[in-house]
Amino acid sequence: MNPIVNALSASVYIVLVVFVMTFATEPLKAKPDTFFAPIMVLFVLVLSVVVMAFLFFYQPLQFFIEGKKKEAVDLFAKTVSVFAIITVVVLLLLFFGQI
Repeated sequence: MNPIVNALSASVYIVLVVFVMTFATEPLKAKPDTFFAPIMVLFVLVLSVVVMAFLFFYQPLQFFIEGKKKEAVDLFAKTVSVFAIITVVVLLLLFFGQI
């Protein structure tokens, strides 16, 4: 897989989760939290960890198991680097009031 695709997929997943948490839960804001609120938070956390682990580690792990250690490290490092660049760009856009 392409590290840019991996990093962009992670970014899209984050935006999707925030979108759902912001807009889909809007009708629930007036209601008090129940026993199930922290359960849902943990469900989303675990799902997010699994999705991110897949996007960041699955293919590098396959390369590593196949004995392609350099390719594994390169793909992981490039994916993290692209994701870091996306993160910095979003932070700068927020800081300068563009989004």
